[in-house]
Amino acid sequence: MNNVVLIGRLTRDPELRYIPGSGTAVARFGIAVDRGLSREKKQEMESRNQPTADFINIVVWGKPAENCANYLVKGRLVAIHGRIQTGSYEKEGVRVYTTEVVANNVEFLEWGDKNKSSDFQDSSLDFGGIEGFHPTDNDDIPF
Repeated sequence: MNNVVLIGRLTRDPELRYIPGSGTAVARFGIAVDRGLSREKKQEMESRNQPTADFINIVVWGKPAENCANYLVKGRLVAIHGRIQTGSYEKEGVRVYTTEVVANNVEFLEWGDKNKSSDFQDSSLDFGGIEGFHPTDNDDIPF
């Protein structure tokens, strides 16, 4: 059984191409999936400059690929259902191994104008009374 379900944020805008001859659309992008660590473990890993998320390459084919390219941008939250695919190729005499998720279904969990950022910036919200809340500068987020 090869079945993958992921929820994460795009790390880059989808790259859309068409296969020569058949004209089939294929989109490629990456998502960052949080590892679901406890607050303490996450802080510990961040203090040692270790990743707290996994960065996964996604491939989408056909009409869903065109939809991803038209409506998704870096930072948007998506759910992916698909399968893991591995492969390899040779580059300058060195064998390079690849792993990616071929998506059967991509659910857009955030919507909005593609030309606008998906940053949630509502100045009417006040989180000052929540213990442990510290707003971050969105420029520090890697996606």
